[in-house]
Amino acid sequence: MADIRTDPRLLELLVCPVTKTRLQYDAEKQELISRAAGLAYPIRDGIPIMLPDEAREINRE
Repeated sequence: MADIRTDPRLLELLVCPVTKTRLQYDAEKQELISRAAGLAYPIRDGIPIMLPDEAREINRE
């Protein structure tokens, strides 16, 4: 399976499960950010956890 750290094309395929909008990759925090939903989805061991219940809320900027 592709890893978001080594295959940026994977980011093009992933969308927020709540809003269906594009995500931004935060390499430092190892998260995928959905500005539209105000959520940050964690990446654990290179695998995006795309469950709203696992996401943390962020400030919408």
